Amino acid sequence: MSTSTATLMDGTALARRTVEETAARAAEITRRTGVTPCLATVLVGADPASVTYVKMKQNRCAKAGIRSKHVELPATTTTEELVAAITALSEDPEVHGILLQHPVGPHIDERAAFEAIAPEKDVDGVTMASFAAMGFGLPGFVSCTPGGIMRLLDAYDVEIRGRRAVVVGRSAILGKPAGLLLLGRDATVTYCHSRTEDLSSVVREADILVAAVGKPNFIKGADIKPGAVVIDAGYNPGNVGDVDFASAAERASLITPVPGGVGPMTIAVLLAQTVEGAEHQLGL
Repeated sequence: MSTSTATLMDGTALARRTVEETAARAAEITRRTGVTPCLATVLVGADPASVTYVKMKQNRCAKAGIRSKHVELPATTTTEELVAAITALSEDPEVHGILLQHPVGPHIDERAAFEAIAPEKDVDGVTMASFAAMGFGLPGFVSCTPGGIMRLLDAYDVEIRGRRAVVVGRSAILGKPAGLLLLGRDATVTYCHSRTEDLSSVVREADILVAAVGKPNFIKGADIKPGAVVIDAGYNPGNVGDVDFASAAERASLITPVPGGVGPMTIAVLLAQTVEGAEHQLGL
């Protein structure tokens, strides 16, 4: 499937295959041990988007043969109460992965809550232990969206070694780990952000561009290097990415659509890592 010149990187199809493989692994775990892999989701408050997102994850879990355990806490929950709830899940041998849904509310110390997740159950890749593992190239769980990006690049046989990769965005769960994973695969990585001077000139040098800035149509096609691989990890109201798709597709060789590109892979990686966590915890 292609546009003017760029081939679309179909995250929906790759996610489907990933979930099918994950379901087979989950079934094998259950066959060998009698245990069903379990993902616990923690939701603070009733943010409509978060409620919808959690339900979607629960549905995807069911398709992958993963049991869901949902912990719903009131919006008035304190940091101490949230940490206690997560600690209990970390200590529960029947739970193999833990996901704390964003946002948790401005009155909560989100980092303290994340750090209550046991590293072996951090299937969303949000703890400092996971971040360090990504930085050092050690075994551990990757942040799900960057992990999905890497799987997409591999599925489309994108050469990473020696290529110039530009990451626009520096969040702790997307931009920063995406750069670390690319660096670990021998790309030459440049991070850009809101204070980067002459951003366009840096973007024009990218063989691989990861847009994760959270601004609709922020990167224009004129700034895309001909033949570049464009990964749009942005998701803005109206199903709009961070890259102006129409103009970028005229210059890129490969490009992810929004929706249907990076998004489906994020949940697929979450499920795959939950099953991987179950395998390790059960000694398989």
